[in-house]
Amino acid sequence: MAEGLKFDQAGLIPAVVQDATSGRVLMLGYQDREALERTLVSGRVWFYSRSRQRLWQKGETSGHELRVRQVVADCDGDALLILAEPAGPTCHTGAESCFFEKVAGAEDDWLPLSRVPEALFRVILDRQQNPRAESYVAGLLASGVDRVAQKLGEEAIEAVIAAKNDDREALVRELADLWFHSLVLMAARGLRPADVWAELARRHAARTRPPGQKGV
Repeated sequence: MAEGLKFDQAGLIPAVVQDATSGRVLMLGYQDREALERTLVSGRVWFYSRSRQRLWQKGETSGHELRVRQVVADCDGDALLILAEPAGPTCHTGAESCFFEKVAGAEDDWLPLSRVPEALFRVILDRQQNPRAESYVAGLLASGVDRVAQKLGEEAIEAVIAAKNDDREALVRELADLWFHSLVLMAARGLRPADVWAELARRHAARTRPPGQKGV
């Protein structure tokens, strides 16, 4: 299973774990050949602890395991990238990711584009759980699912009009409004963006169906 990989003098290879859904980097660990084999066979991420000198499964005490979706090696074969679905926070501090201590960079709210939907959804959930009088989202959610759905329909119509008018900038704005209100509707109905990503992933997987079966 480890053919072509380059383990260091201690018999270890660094393994970066990335959230298979959001794309966020979750943690860095080290694997020896046995930890990698257990990872591939069990579908759960295993590491070799350099401090404790033993194998350990991520989440073995907390229950916050990492469910493997894919394992790939870099071009030199001396590092691994593990795409996984986390069952809870990855960091022992309770944080979603082990990477949160800023060393350098802008002090603004910049996020990688892949993380924007989830970050925006968390704001929407906060407005739902802690409503503010001045909040548009809180007011919309308080008006009920019918109104939220109606607003989504209005945004869809505006996106169609922008497309038919061949107005690129307007179309971008209207699609952003459409996606935003889709997130609000998810919150109103107890869904999460990951539910939609999972359905899109299912459709993507349908591309590989045998000939004769319908796919995307």
